[in-house]
Amino acid sequence: MKKNVETTGHRWWDKLGEPQYGGEIMIRATRNLTSFDPWLSEKLTSIYGGWMERLVSDDWTLDPAVWDYRTPWHPAKYMKGQLAESWEFPEPGTHVIHLRKGIHWQNIPPANGREFVADDVVFHYNRMYALGGGFTRPSPFRQDISSKDLISVTAADKYTVVFKLKITNPESIMESVHGVGQGPCLESPDAVKKWGDLNDWHHAIGTGPFILKNFVEESHATLVKNPDYWGFDERYPQNKVPYVDGIQYLIMPDDAEAMAAMRAGKIDLMTGVKAEHALAVQKTNPEIVLLMNPRPQALTLQPANNKPPFSDIRVRKAMQLAIDLKAIARDYYHGTVDPYPSVVTSRDMKGWGFPYEIWPQALKDEYAYNPEQAKKLLADAGYPHGFKTNIVADIEWDMKLLPIIQAYFAVVGIDMEIKPMEHTPMLKFVEIDMQHELVWREYGPLGHNYSPLGAINRFHSDHEPNWLGVHDPVMDAFYPKALAATTEDELKQVCKDANERVARQHYVISLLQPVTYVLMQPWLKGYHGQIHGLWMGMGGPSRLSLYGARCWIDGTLKKSLGH
Repeated sequence: MKKNVETTGHRWWDKLGEPQYGGEIMIRATRNLTSFDPWLSEKLTSIYGGWMERLVSDDWTLDPAVWDYRTPWHPAKYMKGQLAESWEFPEPGTHVIHLRKGIHWQNIPPANGREFVADDVVFHYNRMYALGGGFTRPSPFRQDISSKDLISVTAADKYTVVFKLKITNPESIMESVHGVGQGPCLESPDAVKKWGDLNDWHHAIGTGPFILKNFVEESHATLVKNPDYWGFDERYPQNKVPYVDGIQYLIMPDDAEAMAAMRAGKIDLMTGVKAEHALAVQKTNPEIVLLMNPRPQALTLQPANNKPPFSDIRVRKAMQLAIDLKAIARDYYHGTVDPYPSVVTSRDMKGWGFPYEIWPQALKDEYAYNPEQAKKLLADAGYPHGFKTNIVADIEWDMKLLPIIQAYFAVVGIDMEIKPMEHTPMLKFVEIDMQHELVWREYGPLGHNYSPLGAINRFHSDHEPNWLGVHDPVMDAFYPKALAATTEDELKQVCKDANERVARQHYVISLLQPVTYVLMQPWLKGYHGQIHGLWMGMGGPSRLSLYGARCWIDGTLKKSLGH
């Protein structure tokens, strides 16, 4: 099965103008960069997608009217090879990748510009999943493929890689192996062999269009053009990329500072902008482009289902009933968000879930604001006077909303202490040590625009890490059913059933799913909100090597606007 590329119209990109070389893209980073190694990086902030590449990425020539890549999940027919030239599925559970020839690692010791070959891919997956090659400890944060589903990755010859999986459906294989996360970014085996890991930014080496020249903690990171890069612009095949001389990430956690820099033209792109700031800048600087993207996940409170009192479904139901979602949508988000709870897959993914609109009324009632019913459920569960708990809160997330939730809980007798924690220690506390009772953070298991298969797998007992503490045989059965599905309709039905199970079991306390706002200068061309393209607040832009190399600065327009 070869890749399928679908386009509409003729050279739809002509409306963007002729690409120009030169200049830098200035991007606001909302948090410090904390990882330079894919082995220990999922959900840690990184930009190594600029110098590391993937086997498969997005199709730069595809008309956004067909598929705009603004959601993390991409159907296989809209994927295109990056380091891979083509692929096939010769038999169920076998995925063969044919690599492009003549690609070289960056001319930096110890790789020294040697050719990229199949053994390099094998090294990456052996290291990530402890499949062999002397690696016995898998990455603790691997997300893309469940380790129980990946059997082996081998080199058939210098340019051919063979994946053996327990997954048999080609669509599911593409979703699992080439998903949107950072895991598929390929590191230099020579660098790992010399230094053991890549946590030191000085050891950044890849095959990609940019080289990490400088990094200053809590200040900035500078990527410069790789002069030996192999790539060309698929829209203009005669043009070598990258177009820009470099990309600067300016680390600005403070919103006011970042907004001032945006207004002054010192920043070209800001993502994760609050609604009030986005609407305000439209009044003061109407030339700045405002984009609205679907949020990758819904906001959630994440209880440890294997610890009392959260192991009792009556307690989880009571917590949901204690929260007035309609009031939060109206008063906190000023009517910019739908006032509905979420299930596993987002409402944006039509046909892949169990959206609120089709719920039976009895289930809707379990998510409606009803503090008296919440108190009754708590009493029935043995907590007539409520209980005390604490919630680990990522300080880089929305700390203004959490006290509102705290106040709702207090009304029904739940005394929830808020424990703020830095992002990286929070990840260790929750996903490795699993010492939490409740978690508040940007990443959550509901409302996913990510791959449907991966989304339902997050509720499997064997999911790594299972920080939700869900151990439900009914839920566990959905993932193998999804893997065994032979048609898209079968897969959609399994996903719908899994979504309904999650909604009825209340494994997670659902809040809302606001849109994300992006501010972009009009002279930045080629970007229309592609997720993981230039910046991703949690995790990193895993497709930076594709989009960063092909986006460009319209210097003429920038100068005409006084910058």
